[in-house]
Amino acid sequence: MIKLIKSTFYNEKETKKKLIQFIKSNSWLSFGKQCQSFEKEFANFQKRKYCVMVNSGSSANLALIQAFINLGSLKQGDPVGFSAVTWSTNAMPLIQLGLKPVPVDIDLSTLNISSQTLLDTIGKTKIKALFLTNLLGFCGDIEKIFTLCKKNKILLLEDNCESLGTIYKGKLLGNFSLASTFSFYVGHHMSTVEGGAICTDDENLATMLRIVRAHGWDRNLSQKHQKNLRNKYKVNSTFYSRYTFYDLGYNLRPTEIQGFLGRVQLKYIREIIRTRNKNFTELAKSIYQKTDMYIPTKYEHIDFVSNFAFPVVCKTQQIRDTLVKKCANTIELRPIVGGDMTEQPFYKRRVVKSKNFGVCKNAKIVHKQGLYFGNNPELTKAEKNLIIKTFCS
Repeated sequence: MIKLIKSTFYNEKETKKKLIQFIKSNSWLSFGKQCQSFEKEFANFQKRKYCVMVNSGSSANLALIQAFINLGSLKQGDPVGFSAVTWSTNAMPLIQLGLKPVPVDIDLSTLNISSQTLLDTIGKTKIKALFLTNLLGFCGDIEKIFTLCKKNKILLLEDNCESLGTIYKGKLLGNFSLASTFSFYVGHHMSTVEGGAICTDDENLATMLRIVRAHGWDRNLSQKHQKNLRNKYKVNSTFYSRYTFYDLGYNLRPTEIQGFLGRVQLKYIREIIRTRNKNFTELAKSIYQKTDMYIPTKYEHIDFVSNFAFPVVCKTQQIRDTLVKKCANTIELRPIVGGDMTEQPFYKRRVVKSKNFGVCKNAKIVHKQGLYFGNNPELTKAEKNLIIKTFCS
């Protein structure tokens, strides 16, 4: 069986050896210096000013939306667009925090929102923000989406949990928006077992994210930001200052174990994404030639594809179902991410459908006719050959 994931970490034996030594030699394992060092190193890799590490990519999405509510950029009832094909915890925070989720259909050729699908949406309903998902290492014409959002005063955010390292028009995905989220869950480009982050160039947002991450208090802020908050709220006593809660928050802190693992795995990240790119390119050259069976995913417009998993959208549901049977006990398959979110039970229960939104027809095709298999740095030549043979014969 060719599994989606072969190991917990890249260079697992050496990583585990380093982890055991770290745990043995460190008495402090709650959030601390390792996490703070990782934040600086990851921000440098992503070419952003600030990184706020949290305990998962899902928490990163939740923290980001809560931070904008705390800052007053979003308020309850505001309509917020999101990619119709995404993961559940991209849409869930919008519902949980009292916003109005607006599904935006994807372009079938890229599996991502395009400027046209966004235009179709905002032509029917106004949105205050767009939480865009860069799906599986791909993107649409995100520079045009950025321009549209700027023109229409739409707050643009990126869920970049599946696209770490992808470069489009000379810029890393995750850097087209005010802020972007990342996941370091097992099987993602970089694993800290559980873990995530938010990156931004906005100092006020980064400060609020740190408040949201830790109960609403100021303990992990710089002295400058602590002083500003304490003066504003007249918190003068050291006795009270460490237990004053300034805004709505959660406990989303990572541990020093996650921070340490992040620093170790970050040393391998360029090697990891190069291998993923090589695997994807080799497989795509064969599989996407089968245009009688599949709708190929367009990627030639992207400078460098840091692929998360290999998507296959079949021409019919029957072809998809045949492939699922064919790969049983040979190649592990899954639906394309979470499929069409509007088809998920939680969404149907919690969100009142609006005629203005229409049907996300391309998302439904992906939901019914799509699947993906794993792309990881440990795929062997024999395994890639077997995948090609299975999908091309």
